[in-house]
Amino acid sequence: MVTAATTPARDAEKTLIAGRWTDSPDPREVRNPADGSVVATIGYGGAREARAAGDAAADAFGSWSRTTGRERAEVLARCAEFLHADAEPIGRLLCLETGKLLAEAVAEIRFAAEYFRYFAERARDPQGEVLTPEAPDRRQRTFRRPAGVVACLTPWNFPVSIQARKVAPALAAGCTVVSRPSEKAPLAVAKMFRCLVAAGFPPGVVNLVHGAAAEVTEALLAHPAVRVVSFTGSTEVGRRVMRLASERIVRPALELGGDAPFVVFDDADLDQAVAGAMVAKFRNNGQSCIAANRFLVHDRVRTEFVDRLTAAIDELTVGDPLGTPAPTLGPLIDEARVNAVNGIVDEALSAGARRTTRHDFPLPRSGTYAPPALLVDVPDHVALARSEVFGPVAGVFGFESDEDLLARANATEMGLAAYVYTRDLGRAERIPECLEAGIVGVNTPLPSVAYAPLGGVKQSGLGREGGPHGLEEFQQTRYVAVNI
Repeated sequence: MVTAATTPARDAEKTLIAGRWTDSPDPREVRNPADGSVVATIGYGGAREARAAGDAAADAFGSWSRTTGRERAEVLARCAEFLHADAEPIGRLLCLETGKLLAEAVAEIRFAAEYFRYFAERARDPQGEVLTPEAPDRRQRTFRRPAGVVACLTPWNFPVSIQARKVAPALAAGCTVVSRPSEKAPLAVAKMFRCLVAAGFPPGVVNLVHGAAAEVTEALLAHPAVRVVSFTGSTEVGRRVMRLASERIVRPALELGGDAPFVVFDDADLDQAVAGAMVAKFRNNGQSCIAANRFLVHDRVRTEFVDRLTAAIDELTVGDPLGTPAPTLGPLIDEARVNAVNGIVDEALSAGARRTTRHDFPLPRSGTYAPPALLVDVPDHVALARSEVFGPVAGVFGFESDEDLLARANATEMGLAAYVYTRDLGRAERIPECLEAGIVGVNTPLPSVAYAPLGGVKQSGLGREGGPHGLEEFQQTRYVAVNI
């Protein structure tokens, strides 16, 4: 199959507005964090391009919103096919621009395809309900309509799957979209949009703008046709997006920062818990919003768990994801992230924490790498105990009872994800209901699926992505009462 992603590579990735791929006047380099080499360039735009994309999406909205669910489903399904067929080449590009392990990068593209496949199925679902009338001469019903133009703003850590999680339901709902990917990882997202164009979305239905985050965001949220903004990123930036959205009463859908507890009870299968911890902590080199951030381990098994997890971490190898042999941990996205992670470790050690993992992880001479680390005896006041790490570092904290555990796990303003390991069926049902988190994985480090809702509570966001709830974020419910 020859699709958009398998066509010859261009030197500079372009902006997509109204069905046309156009050059922007300001080329910017995208570098490989594994060695600092230039992967490609992108054409940087700004407010002018954002406004033009908003205009194009507004012009296309009328006709696209009137298409049938079947028509939308067919185009979404073709995009899923193209993404799945090109998962290897797009995944390799994603690996180059983010430092993600190649297998994880390819898996992300396939996961993105699942969002398009799932929402192709949902596009044909009945939209609305018939209400029981209060009088024999009255009929009452609801129906759903697409909300309008959607601005999709995404980060660099899972750039393709997060865009797919927003774009696919918006298109299935009958909305048109303007997307802005992170300038740190725009290339694989652009390939996804080439698949969208190849699948047959009409001009203006899907638009892609590269550029400075603040400038593009402000221009889009000021555009009169934009009715929904779907943003994934830090809580701090999410607050700014919400303030901008409030000026025009634009609906915000926000997936924000996390501080996920990873809970290990004394009855847990420790082999399973350690294996799960390695995935939950070190997937994408620790740069995941739902990454395990604090290991909360029952005192009776804490020493054994730490010993086992330390041994597993010490076996990791750090290096270029495309190197030979392939490492088990790649680089962080940039030098600023390396400095932030190392600073968190240094602060904890200075405050009395103790590193259990090796001190001499060999790191490549070039590239943005940070050694993995597990720390114990971590004081409660340091950043490692209170903030999202977003890197291959974690601390271990003890607890004695369920009450103690819940107090520690919920002692944060964040509430995106949590993990629980236990063999007790009652506890597996009861504890997740008491954890202040939007997503809980019980005996699994990978709870996310395309057909289930994803989102946070407290300062970790508003709204849900994925599943039927993800479709509703881009719809307006309307009500009709008819006297007959």
